[in-house]
Amino acid sequence: MKDIAHSYPFLRQGKVRDVYAAPDHTLLLIVASDRISAFDHILPNTIPEKGRILTKLSNFWFNMTKDIIANHLVDADPRIDNWTDPVRWSQSDLRGRSVMVRKAQPLKIEAIVRGYLAGSGWKDYLTNGRVCSISLPEGLLEGDKLPEAIFTPSTKADTGAHDENISFEEARNLVGSDIASQVRDVSLKLYNFAEAYARQRGIIIADTKFEFGLTDDGLILIDELFTPDSSRFWPANSYRPGSSPPSFDKQFVRDYLENTHWNKQPPAPPLPVHIVFKTAEKYKEALRRLTDYSQEAKA
Repeated sequence: MKDIAHSYPFLRQGKVRDVYAAPDHTLLLIVASDRISAFDHILPNTIPEKGRILTKLSNFWFNMTKDIIANHLVDADPRIDNWTDPVRWSQSDLRGRSVMVRKAQPLKIEAIVRGYLAGSGWKDYLTNGRVCSISLPEGLLEGDKLPEAIFTPSTKADTGAHDENISFEEARNLVGSDIASQVRDVSLKLYNFAEAYARQRGIIIADTKFEFGLTDDGLILIDELFTPDSSRFWPANSYRPGSSPPSFDKQFVRDYLENTHWNKQPPAPPLPVHIVFKTAEKYKEALRRLTDYSQEAKA
């Protein structure tokens, strides 16, 4: 008879991560897949070893920033006994891409910090000289470093819907004034710490996204941290204001899709083999530069 107490029931699938209940009901098992999404849609292709790279990078940053704020990571290399979902994952595939984490109640906002003018922030600036209601100096170029990093929250949409940039006041209405202030302050601390560290490694973190949750002990970091999925990584040696540089992140895939005739409605188109290969190489390079790990991420 199956030992139900030691099973890991499947709970939900995100764009990248699969979430399972753990035998300890205060914990969750999270498995990072090789899926990739763009414009809020999961693409048909997978990117080889992407899940292991994201897991290794997130674990690295969770350890580096734990004195700034607590995070959800409990076990970076959990031993999984009595695995109960061989259809999605074989037990051997879990190595390097699974973590045991604390349960938390996710906030209804995503915390975005921008240190440089790029992406949707650049588009907003061209329209009205502001990003998420924050006024910026006149005459900035695409890719310019901002006078100081800015906190620009967004809504956290369900799968298939689009996140929307919101003002800090709107964020306060969604999560409460105290929590919104905590999220803003710690997000800026995290970004400034990581941006300085990464620059020494030849990478500019132009912007990044954090997710936070609430526990009985207060606010913690959840999900992932400073990965090519959640951040815009630019090579410092080729950075020039006036354009969006080639990057070590998912922007490469977005740029490819922008040049197709896809209307950003399902079904998402498949990626050509060379785009898949190049994306995998960019993710591996980000891992190598930031952590000194060569990609033996399989272990």
